[in-house]
Amino acid sequence: MADFGGGDPEAFRKEVREWVDANFPAELKGRPNPMMREERAKPSEAQEAWRKAVGAKGWGTPTWPSQYGGGGLGTAEARIIQQEFGRAGAYNPIGGMGVMMFGPTLLEYGTEDQKLEHIPPICRGDVQWCQGFSEPGAGSDLAALQTRAEDKGDHFLINGQKIWTSGAQYADWCFCLVRTDTSKKHEGISFVLFTMHQPGVEVRPIKLIAGSSPFCETFFTDVRADKKNLVGPLNGGWTIAKRLLQHERGGLSGAGGGGMGGRSLVDLAREYVGVDAQGRIADPDLRTRVVQHEIEGRSFQQTALRAMLESKGNSGPSAATSIMKNAGTSWMQLRHELTLEIMGHQGLGWEGDAFKPEELGAVRGWLGGKAFTIYGGSQEVQSNIISKRILGLPDLTQHN
Repeated sequence: MADFGGGDPEAFRKEVREWVDANFPAELKGRPNPMMREERAKPSEAQEAWRKAVGAKGWGTPTWPSQYGGGGLGTAEARIIQQEFGRAGAYNPIGGMGVMMFGPTLLEYGTEDQKLEHIPPICRGDVQWCQGFSEPGAGSDLAALQTRAEDKGDHFLINGQKIWTSGAQYADWCFCLVRTDTSKKHEGISFVLFTMHQPGVEVRPIKLIAGSSPFCETFFTDVRADKKNLVGPLNGGWTIAKRLLQHERGGLSGAGGGGMGGRSLVDLAREYVGVDAQGRIADPDLRTRVVQHEIEGRSFQQTALRAMLESKGNSGPSAATSIMKNAGTSWMQLRHELTLEIMGHQGLGWEGDAFKPEELGAVRGWLGGKAFTIYGGSQEVQSNIISKRILGLPDLTQHN
């Protein structure tokens, strides 16, 4: 499927390649995206320059409408941009929850004023967002949330607690589910936006086994959300939340474009395990499993691309994102496990000069990756969605 409007894809590829060669700082080649690091340091001048260049071009969000700062391109063109970034050893510096979840949802449900205010800063990478959904008593049963929003005329006052708020310590804004009607469950929830830089917002990072703190407890005491930042109708937030979670699952699976990168297992195995006389990975059993994993990864990429193209004609993602989320996160977990097996004892270091940065990152990635199949809706939750909404199987709980 082509999206070039009669243009030449190879001419576009040439344009992208020349632009990347002219704008991507050489010292960043092959380095990880700082947005993907759980502990974020202040960006370097080169990182900032790359972010600003990509943001100004709109190529960080290539398929988003150009009137809001996106690239205004089709999926085929976006794919070429992704490929050319990869060829140059470059990363997409525009990301985070604003791109993966909130932006696509606001483009669908937001008012024109809301889009004009919030989408351009996301496209430029100027603003970071966090998600206020889960609560200590409302995880898998998200609709049981109790964070209250009291109507104060031109604004709401929010009181309550959220948990597992990824990146809250770095966020500028929060998209949040709040209860605006206590007499109803699903129909009493609203979707509001508010700045994290205000009195009454308290963030407490939660340190995990991998040694990082990507998740936080977040407390709200008389936090203000202006009425202009109510997305959708009052008490209509549940519908918006379900669509946003579909975008999240698509992004977590790798369908959003950021989950399949990194150094190949084949290259790692050649370095750490060695090769035989024919140039193949020396260990035949490992070779078989690595090749099978690479095949599954390529198949997943093609399936994810097809799902993206189909969603374009179906007004957004469908319940199929649950299939992709389960498949993609399981694939990534296996990749981490194979990486440690390939590195051997060098993949088990925690600190010290005896280990390379990528080796220290491998064990942390393996530990942190255990959460892939939990956050964004656990595998069990996704399996329930698949059984009910795709396979049409009966809800057995209704017959007990």
